Amino acid sequence: MAQGTAPSAAGAAGGGCLSAPAVSTTPPGTPRASAAAAAPPPPPPSSVPGYYYAVELYFDPALENQVLKAWNALARRQLGSRLIDAAARPHLPLLHLPAAALPPPGTGAGGDPLLRLAPSLRALASRLDPLPLALSSLAALPASASSSQHDNVLFLAPTPSAALLGLHAQLCELLRKDTGVEAPDAFRPDHWVPRCAVAVDVPRGRMAEAFCLLRELKLLPVSGYGMDIALVEVGQTVRELVSYPLGGSGGAGAD
Repeated sequence: MAQGTAPSAAGAAGGGCLSAPAVSTTPPGTPRASAAAAAPPPPPPSSVPGYYYAVELYFDPALENQVLKAWNALARRQLGSRLIDAAARPHLPLLHLPAAALPPPGTGAGGDPLLRLAPSLRALASRLDPLPLALSSLAALPASASSSQHDNVLFLAPTPSAALLGLHAQLCELLRKDTGVEAPDAFRPDHWVPRCAVAVDVPRGRMAEAFCLLRELKLLPVSGYGMDIALVEVGQTVRELVSYPLGGSGGAGAD
């Protein structure tokens, strides 16, 4: 879920793997928003550091559970738990939108850009079939020297496919057409690095340990499908605004 530059596998090369305790293969359930739940509180103001919107591709249940194994194994070793703490779902981030670029729903003049984008997301999802995915490699986005020592991102990288790259390009065009906002540099079609984060806060001195732990889980390669496109708010926690199934006309959330 974090933005960054081109991936680096430097953490994979350092030293031998440390022995790890046995890891359960049955991940605990992740929090889910209920349509019947009370309306969530208003989103935080755009001035909150790190607050942004995102368009995410959710997985089928089997693939999601495989990613959750990695989340939980890393959290148990205190190698990264921010994704779990934020009540996120395993996903591929397709777009990140700074909060300052798009006002929260209910606050924009002349029609909220986010609400204008939602019907286009639903229409796009209805035209697409579930998207085959193959998570095939492990990589990292190291924190810069000026960043917190807990900002290293460890992720599973999918094998790029024409379908995945085409979906991303269509989303960038929808964003420009419906909101007048260009995709941030890291999410432009010529810069985008597709990835599924498994930890976004790995301590700098423990990256090799995290790589070794994930190798011991023997998750990769793992295949499945992208099943839903969701628009979410990301702050201290993740709040889903809308979610639309690929190949279907239904969905959760307001249009």
